[in-house]
Amino acid sequence: MSYLTGLFTNVFERRFARAVSTDAKGRGITDLARDLLGARGEISGSTLARLILDQYAQADAKGKNAFFEFLLRDLEIDPVEVVETLKDYKAAPSKYSYRAYARASEPKRQELLRRLNQVHGGTQRLVSMRQDLLKMMRQDKKLEPLDVDFQHLFASWFNRGFLVLRPINWSSPAEVLEKIIAYEAVHAIDSWDDLRRRLQPADRRCFGFFHPAMPDEPLIFVEVALTQGIPNSVQNLLADGRDPIEAEEADTAVFYSISNCQAGLAGISFGNSLIKQVAADLSRDLIALDTFVTLSPIPGLTKWLDQNQTPALKAASLEAQAAHYLLTAKRDDKLPVDPVARFHLGNGAAVHAVHANADTSANGMRQSKGAMVNYLYDLSLITNNHEHFVTEKTVAASAAVRALSASVSSKS
Repeated sequence: MSYLTGLFTNVFERRFARAVSTDAKGRGITDLARDLLGARGEISGSTLARLILDQYAQADAKGKNAFFEFLLRDLEIDPVEVVETLKDYKAAPSKYSYRAYARASEPKRQELLRRLNQVHGGTQRLVSMRQDLLKMMRQDKKLEPLDVDFQHLFASWFNRGFLVLRPINWSSPAEVLEKIIAYEAVHAIDSWDDLRRRLQPADRRCFGFFHPAMPDEPLIFVEVALTQGIPNSVQNLLADGRDPIEAEEADTAVFYSISNCQAGLAGISFGNSLIKQVAADLSRDLIALDTFVTLSPIPGLTKWLDQNQTPALKAASLEAQAAHYLLTAKRDDKLPVDPVARFHLGNGAAVHAVHANADTSANGMRQSKGAMVNYLYDLSLITNNHEHFVTEKTVAASAAVRALSASVSSKS
C-alpha cells in the first residue's frame, strides 16, 4: 500500500508541476516572483522557483539588472507600516505585536530569496546571482541595499555549524581537484604535476570548507606545508625535486595559501574558523607540531612604498620597509591598510617575521618587491590578540619585527 501511495503521489506531483509550468509559460520573471510569494503549495512553489532561476540564468546583463531593480523597488519595506507596528509593540509588547513588527521590517525580497533556495541547486544559483549583483553595484550604487539582504541570509545559510571540513588530497574527486587549480588565488598551480606536489607528499596537506547544498564546490581552502622550522621562501617551499619529510618529523605547520572560491560569498567570513579548525586537527594528529604560521604575501607593500617615498623609507632595507608598513600603515578606521594583515590579525595572529626574496615570482615582485611575512598563530594567545586588535586596533608583533619598524622611524 505504501508503494502504491508513493507511486500515486509521485505521478500527481509531476502532473501538477507540469500544469504549473504550462500555466506560467510566457510569463515574465517579475510576475512569476509575485506568484511565488503568494504560493502556498510546496510543489507549485518549487516549480515557480525553478522557472524564475532559469529565466534569470538566461537573461542578459540588462535583464538581470531589471530583476534586481524590481526586487529593490517592488519588494521593499513600507516605512509607515514599520513605524506603526513598532509603536504597537512598544505600547503593548506581545508575541503578536512583535510578529507584526518583524514581518513589516523584513523586505519581501528576503522571503523571495528563501523560496528560491528551496529547489535543488538553488543555493549555488543564488550565490552566482549575488556575484552578478556585486559586479553591477560597482556602477549602480542604488542596488547596495539589496546586497544587505543577500548578506543577511548568507550569513545564516553559511553559518559555521553548516560547514563541513574535508581533507583534499590526490585521491579526491577530479572535479574537486580541477576547482582547486582554478580557484588557487595566491600561488598559481601550473599543472597537474604541480598540484600533485602540493597534495601527495606526506608533508603536505590541503583542507576545504564545503556546504551540504554545494557538496562539490569548495567555499575556501587552505594549503599546508609540514616543515622543520619556519620557512622564509615560498619558492623553496614549493620547489620541484625537494626532499619531503615524514609528517611525524615536522614541528611546524605552515599555512602558505588560503583561497576563497566563491565570489558571490564575498564578505562572508570562513577563514577564521578554517585556520583554527585545521590547526586544532593537525595538533591532535601530529603531537610534535608546536608552531603554526603562515607564509603570506604583502599585496599592498609596493603601492604604499611608491606613495610614501620618504628619505627614511628609501634608506631602509626591504625587511624594515615591510615591517614598518605592516605595523604603521593604517586606514581611516585605524585598521591596517594591507588586506592580508587585516585578515590574519583579525583572526588573532601576530606579525612574526618578514623576509626579502621570499616570493620571486612576477606577481610577488610586482606586489611586494618579493617580500613575504610569517603570521604566527599561537593557540594560547589567539583570543587575547583578537580582542586587542578589534577593540584597540593593536597590531600584535614580535620584538624583532617591532625593532625593524622602529629602525625606520629612527631615521625620520
